[in-house]
Amino acid sequence: MIDLVSAATRSRMMSSIKGKNTKPELAVRRFLHASGFRFRLHRKDLPGKPDVVLPRYQLAIFVHGCFWHRHAGCFYSTIPASRENFWRAKLDGNALRDVSHVSELLGGGWRVLVVWECGLKHSSSKIGELLEFITEGGDFFEWPIFPPRSRLDWS
Repeated sequence: MIDLVSAATRSRMMSSIKGKNTKPELAVRRFLHASGFRFRLHRKDLPGKPDVVLPRYQLAIFVHGCFWHRHAGCFYSTIPASRENFWRAKLDGNALRDVSHVSELLGGGWRVLVVWECGLKHSSSKIGELLEFITEGGDFFEWPIFPPRSRLDWS
């Protein structure tokens, strides 16, 4: 498949993608704040610099984009057609790093919550499911549990 924009334009577009304060991350923060939780952002002393940290609950929250962090089985987790080897290595490296950070946090006594972007895009009314995990416990939780296989799965 031929790219519709020049290499320089594509490079500029990709470099403008943010790593902090993304729309999904802001949605989670708004929800937590409205629910009465107080949190810290991007703590550098924790492995992986979690997006949101709830110290009172010993909980680190990562808000992952399905594309960048390889959400298994998700419609949005694709490999670009151009430079496929580069992208596969890059994105698989991101996923391996995520697994490492989660295991380090769990080993350090922290609880970990991974919120996937697709869950916020299409089922934001179900975000209340996170409250149960935050307050009642468990070591690790991914939300949503079942990612969409196609856009038709959201109806």
